[in-house]
Amino acid sequence: MPKEHIQKDIIIIGAGMAGLTAALYAGRMNLRTLVLENSLVGGQIATAADIENYPGFERVSGMELIGTLEKQATNFGAEIDEFDRIERVDLKSTPKIVETETYIYETPVIIIASGMNRRKLPLAQEPHYFNRGVHYCELCDGHTYQDKIISVMGGGNAAVDAANFLTKYASHLYLIHRSQLRADKSSQDALYANPKVTVMLETEIEHLNGEDRLTSVDLLHKDTGKRETLPVDSIFVNIGVLPNTDLFVGQIALTEAGYIAADENCRTEIPGVFVAGDIRVKEIHQLTTAAADGTTAALHAEKYLASLKK
Repeated sequence: MPKEHIQKDIIIIGAGMAGLTAALYAGRMNLRTLVLENSLVGGQIATAADIENYPGFERVSGMELIGTLEKQATNFGAEIDEFDRIERVDLKSTPKIVETETYIYETPVIIIASGMNRRKLPLAQEPHYFNRGVHYCELCDGHTYQDKIISVMGGGNAAVDAANFLTKYASHLYLIHRSQLRADKSSQDALYANPKVTVMLETEIEHLNGEDRLTSVDLLHKDTGKRETLPVDSIFVNIGVLPNTDLFVGQIALTEAGYIAADENCRTEIPGVFVAGDIRVKEIHQLTTAAADGTTAALHAEKYLASLKK
């Protein structure tokens, strides 16, 4: 059966901070707005336990912040669909096309805000232990390791913050990183001050062990050349992110790392295509900059739509 064609003023791809902020502004401007999300509404930030650097909130969970923003967007008429997977896009056609499993959407404006995903643990055994000891969301899965030995892999803010969060469950926690920590000093200080934590720097994870579930990891201490097998019940992986731009390969210019370039008004090389949030080429990636991108993209998208009517 042929798919139904539906017209929208703006289609936003991605329902993270940037995408939902764009939806809020587009909805307020009475634009027929659709947000498509292939994964979790809120993106990575939805799993954050405590956010202390978003203006106006002394402390707020990612789920609470995103939930409020989602409600604001839908209150102003934006439609959010997280269950209809996008199959293809055509950014250069007139109108632009976004085809999902169910519909073919036609629109003059697309805002790409598809965000990033965490890098997978680069070991051949990872698929066998995925969700059986290897995890990527401490908020989702940390509670299942009450009084267990937990390890965290990574050295940036995300890894150290995850480790600090997971100490509430762990009988002991190991932070394992191949070089030196890059996290904020306050987060590092909290980690080192916790008696349940052992920090292993200059250390590589070489192999995962266990039959049905993870029971230990083989380590290489690069500074000494020593190898050891460390008993652990889980490993939470925080080793960076990858931009979600596979859908746009061949449609728009991507950097070698997979990001999309845009000017300060979030306009890309293609008229009517805007980009917002973590996948835009920029130096700083924060919640506040994602919200700013969403605002900017929506306001300039409305100006672009007005220019078409003229």
